[in-house]
Amino acid sequence: MIPWASPQAQFRAHETAIRQAVDRVLTGSAYVMGPDVMNFERAFAAYLGAAHVAGVASGTDALILALRAFGIGPGDEVITVAHTAVATVSAVLAAGATPVLVDVEPDFYTIDPAAIEAAVTPRTKAIIAVHIYGQMADMDAIVPLARRLKLTLIEDCAQAAGASHRGRRAGSIGDAACYSFYPTKNLGGIGDGGAVASNDGDFIARLRRLAQYGWDENRKTQGIGVNSRLDPLQAAILSAKLPHLDADNARRAAIAARYSQGLDNLGLTVPMVRADSRHVFHLYVIAADNRVALMAALAKAGVGSALHYYPAIDRQDGYAQRVTVLGGGLPVTTRLSERIVSLPMYPELSDADVDAVIAAVRASLA
Repeated sequence: MIPWASPQAQFRAHETAIRQAVDRVLTGSAYVMGPDVMNFERAFAAYLGAAHVAGVASGTDALILALRAFGIGPGDEVITVAHTAVATVSAVLAAGATPVLVDVEPDFYTIDPAAIEAAVTPRTKAIIAVHIYGQMADMDAIVPLARRLKLTLIEDCAQAAGASHRGRRAGSIGDAACYSFYPTKNLGGIGDGGAVASNDGDFIARLRRLAQYGWDENRKTQGIGVNSRLDPLQAAILSAKLPHLDADNARRAAIAARYSQGLDNLGLTVPMVRADSRHVFHLYVIAADNRVALMAALAKAGVGSALHYYPAIDRQDGYAQRVTVLGGGLPVTTRLSERIVSLPMYPELSDADVDAVIAAVRASLA
């Protein structure tokens, strides 16, 4: 069986460095926070080209804490998309704000800048631009829009570690950026983890206080916070893997190119890459009219596949009742969610594996 994702293959690829990193933490004296967390924060900030990085317990916490550190909460609206992981919208609700969901671009599946402006009200305080599947949203259009409308711009980089546009990394452009280190991510730990990046030192200081009960550097509370810290074991593992991220992403891009060539002229929609951008292919997502039959045929052929994301968040119980969608609805998102299929994508896939996936797809459509 060729799985659609394989964190274990990633572990095996970097096993020696990971075991050494874990042993360093276990034989050290800091089991909460400590030098491994600080070293990773510094290294990841340098990689991103951001001034500061604060490690937290998960990508969801990163979004919640970023919103709270910007003072966004009850009575405020945050514009984002329904075509994303539930965590994006869950975080807005957890902060007490109202998610306003807009449509995505039909070619790149990222937030439609034109739809953002149409959704702005006097209650709008922020935009969460999701860099979906490893490709950055149209920041050339979104950044000036956010500045003109005086809206906070948060990049959701959970799927885009290493992506870039015009030479700038995802996570170095908005007011803040949020990362997930879930095991399947391009830069993944062996467990949960997350981080927030920003060039605003005061914002990061507020976020760090919120992430530890509201404590300042003297453990005196400056408000109410929570407990959301990046575990030093995860930080050590991430530090071991970070030097390999660009090479792993290059392999993902090579796999994607092989897929796109092998799946040409089959009536499928394969991923498009925005001009002047580096897509890091967290997922390789095709769109097919006969999705159910395709996935069944792939499973029979020993090829894993998945749906990211179906149904869209505006159709999911518990969320549908608490989000705002404008009168025109989300036609692109709805159509997309009915057709998408994620094929196997991780850097440890061999060319033979990729060719086997291509052959299975082609056979299912013959």
